[in-house]
Amino acid sequence: MAARSSKKSLYGLVLAGGKSRRMGQDKARLRRNGQSQLAYIARLLEPLVDRVFVSTRADQKREAERRRFDQIIDRYQDMGPVAGILSAMDEHPDTDWLVVACDLPNVDALTVSHLLEHRSQDQPFSAYRSSHDGLPEPLCAIYTSASAEIVRGFVAAGVHCPRKILIRSDTLLLEQPDPRSLDNVNTPDDLKNSRLEIAS
Repeated sequence: MAARSSKKSLYGLVLAGGKSRRMGQDKARLRRNGQSQLAYIARLLEPLVDRVFVSTRADQKREAERRRFDQIIDRYQDMGPVAGILSAMDEHPDTDWLVVACDLPNVDALTVSHLLEHRSQDQPFSAYRSSHDGLPEPLCAIYTSASAEIVRGFVAAGVHCPRKILIRSDTLLLEQPDPRSLDNVNTPDDLKNSRLEIAS
């Protein structure tokens, strides 16, 4: 396990509760080198954190691929990724979270380890700066237990976008070791240009 200066537990959360409307199929089940993208991300995080959970909607919890992992079921509706993040914070309130979306085909151990090694010990959020627009990348980021009230405050004010939350908060921003590491796949065209394949 990677060395961490904080003694607080760090759990991994793989966000896999999206509806994949633009892709037209479940992005978590896209294949890479004989395994699902969901499995790839979960296995990537396992040696780096204390536990790994998969964030899912209630109607996904019996899906075969998601059932292979410990799940945290969304407690909030129609809020996008922040629903999964808040649900995890509710379930384990004293834990820091490494949150990673399941639709990042280029994310690798170097990217995640660099984030963990350089995370802030004081600021509530640590994230990479987007190589495209310089804004925070909220779906490969550290959300400390202290950030939970911040997130809840934004949600109460109607702000559900994790990127906007990090923009408006005290967030440590790091440069990506690989500028393509956090490119995601949202559409069939994105898929054609990635290393992922349609699940058979």
